Amino acid sequence: MSAESTPRKLNLMVWAQTGEAASGCTDVLELPRLRADLDLSGPPAPPIQWQAQVQQREQTGGPPQLWLHLLAQARLPLSCQRCLKPAEQSLEVDRWFRFVESEEVAQAEDDDSPEDLLVFEPLFDLLELLEDELLLDLPLVPMHESCPQPPVPGFSDPVEELADKPHPFAALAQLKKKSD
Repeated sequence: MSAESTPRKLNLMVWAQTGEAASGCTDVLELPRLRADLDLSGPPAPPIQWQAQVQQREQTGGPPQLWLHLLAQARLPLSCQRCLKPAEQSLEVDRWFRFVESEEVAQAEDDDSPEDLLVFEPLFDLLELLEDELLLDLPLVPMHESCPQPPVPGFSDPVEELADKPHPFAALAQLKKKSD
C-alpha cells in the first residue's frame, strides 16, 4: 500500500491479503482532536511518521484472526505548564491490535487479552486510530526539563512552597512544651 493512498477508508481484508506495509507522513492539522491539545504559536510541528501492517494469523480451532501493527513517531509542540511556552514532546507508538467481530466480544475478552482489541469494520480509518494512540501517549502535565525562561509571574512551585513553610503544628508543639 502506498503512502499516497488515503488511510481513511482501508479495506482490511484486501490489505491483509497483500501483506504490504503502509507508511506515510501525516500533518498534525489533519488530526483535529490532537491539534486541539497542541501549542501552535511557534513553528509548525513536523509531520507524524507512521507505519502499519495488517496480517492474518492462524489460530487453532477457529478462523484466522486479523492483527494490525502500528508504529508512529511524532514531535509535538505542547504548552509547558510551568512557563506556558511551547515544549516539544517526542512520542512513539508501537502497538499490536487484534480485530474481533463485535463490541460485545471485545468487552468480554478485554480483561484477559494482553493485546488491544478493535472491532472489525469493513472500511477502517487508520488515521483515527493513529490519532487515538497519540492522544493516549500525551503527557498529563507537559513541561520542559528546565524552562528556557522564568516561570510566569505569580507561578509558585508547590514543592518549593511547602519546603519554605514551617509545619502548621510546629507552633502548637512549642506551646505544649512551654506548658509542661
